[in-house]
Amino acid sequence: MKVTITVNGAEHTDEVEPRTLLVYYLRETLELTGTNVGCDTSQCGACTVLLDGMAVKSCTVLAAQADGSEITTVEGLAQNGNLHPIQTAFWEKHGLQCGFCTPGMMLTAVDLLQRNPNPSDTEIRRALEGNLCRCTGYQNIVAAVKEAAGKMKA
Repeated sequence: MKVTITVNGAEHTDEVEPRTLLVYYLRETLELTGTNVGCDTSQCGACTVLLDGMAVKSCTVLAAQADGSEITTVEGLAQNGNLHPIQTAFWEKHGLQCGFCTPGMMLTAVDLLQRNPNPSDTEIRRALEGNLCRCTGYQNIVAAVKEAAGKMKA
């Protein structure tokens, strides 16, 4: 079937099998490998993207369901060569170690900060519950989200 999906501001029209998951469309068809496949069961959040501005696990969405939608991946956060405040904050606050979960964490955080520009630590932790990290212990991730919140308000 034919789908037309706007990804990171660019419109793409492609033929996909009806069963193709959005995560595989992004990685294999568009070669946007920042969206990671972690668990294939929607438990880890490594595949999180923004679908029409809302954080979703792309392993739970068919590419056909995203037809006509706008997708933002981690590659689309930076604008005009400038990192997004969440990307800068993760770097400055050491919110990543191996980096595998980082794209999903960042996109979940962007969604949170769009809805709640001044979240508490508890609200940040609650928003990130669906994103698993095996390296950091989450404290620096929470600090990075708070830092990004401050930068996005400025």
